[in-house]
Parts: sequence; C-alpha cells; structure tokens
Amino acid sequence: MLKKPETLFVLGYMLLPLLALLSAIVGLTMILGGNRIAGAIVLVVVTQAFAFGAFFALRARKAAVLEESERGQGIRPQ
Repeated sequence: MLKKPETLFVLGYMLLPLLALLSAIVGLTMILGGNRIAGAIVLVVVTQAFAFGAFFALRARKAAVLEESERGQGIRPQ
C-alpha cells in the first residue's frame, strides 16, 4: 500500500505537512502557555518528524513513479 504513488502523494503533500503544521501550532501554544520544555520538545521533535516523513514520502513517490514509467516503457533497470 505504501508503494503506490497515489498514497505517497497524499502522505507527502497533504497529510504529513498538515500534521507538521498542527504540531508546530500545538508546540508554540504550549510554550506561550508556560509549559516550555514539553512545548519545545513538541515543536522540535514531533514537527520535524512529520516534516522529514513528508520529505521521504515524496522521495519514495518519485522512485515509484519512475519505476512505474520504466515498466510501462519496457525498460529494464540496470
């Protein structure tokens, strides 16, 4: 399921960036609310995990699209 370009598109361009934005808002709200250590952890760790997840999903999507186009053209990978 995670090899399909459509699924990786949704993850890389929609779901994971949205979750990164929401976790950044939650972390900033926690910092401004007085819970500085937990807010910084959420802001740095969780937000970056979602952002890097989106980056890797887009890289995997690019590889899946290239593999699919090579199969459609009859070109064997070397």
